[in-house]
Amino acid sequence: MIRRGDLAGVFPAVFPLVPGVDAAGVIDAVGEAVTDFTIGDEVFGITPAGSYAQYALMPAPVAKPAALSWETAAALPTVGETAFRALKHLNLTPGQTLLIHGAAGSVGAIAVRLAAARGITVVGTAGTGDLERVTALGATAVPYGPGWPERVRAAAPLGVDAVLDTSGAGVLPDSVDLAGGPDRVITIADMNAAQHGVRFTGMDPADRAPEALPELAALAATGKLRVEIWRTYPLKEAAQAQDDIDNRRNRGKVILLP
Repeated sequence: MIRRGDLAGVFPAVFPLVPGVDAAGVIDAVGEAVTDFTIGDEVFGITPAGSYAQYALMPAPVAKPAALSWETAAALPTVGETAFRALKHLNLTPGQTLLIHGAAGSVGAIAVRLAAARGITVVGTAGTGDLERVTALGATAVPYGPGWPERVRAAAPLGVDAVLDTSGAGVLPDSVDLAGGPDRVITIADMNAAQHGVRFTGMDPADRAPEALPELAALAATGKLRVEIWRTYPLKEAAQAQDDIDNRRNRGKVILLP
């Protein structure tokens, strides 16, 4: 999306461009003021200067647990922090019900697992081919498409307390109606959020939840959290990886191996 210019208002693409924001690797050098990490430490996190590379700059690395695979560490930062942050903003309590649009996606799947682990009842919309997977994640699966609000009401007869939209598929008006107001709906994907009084999260760096990554890494290292990885590619096949994503061939995260 950055490469095509879809996010030019937030992430302008100035070519030549090194894509990628997530990375995992071994520290090769540290700045003069760095005291928490040293050369040789295994870390993961966000790389604002691009991660499609053998070397990348990481301003705020997180220690990689030994039991966490390199692939999972590289797949976790953006989707994990996004799911964690959205649930933090919605501030649900055990026993409440959350509707997640796009529950089979990378962010949606993590949000389902985190919410279910906190005692929150989850209803998740997904395509017919992903309904079994959403159920296995811990949610009541509902097919998306025309008529989805009625199917959600049938799946949650007592109503839903909040909605997380990860799909950007024009579901906000009905979601506001289901949740009882725009303050109980949050989206990470619909740029028309403001038209519906809904909060869009992800634009402002100050809105992020950096405390998420150590907790998520610990959960993933112990098997309590799983990031779906579809395929790995050597770095030289990055163009093919992007083509597969553009054409929606992937079912999960795509990883480049330098």
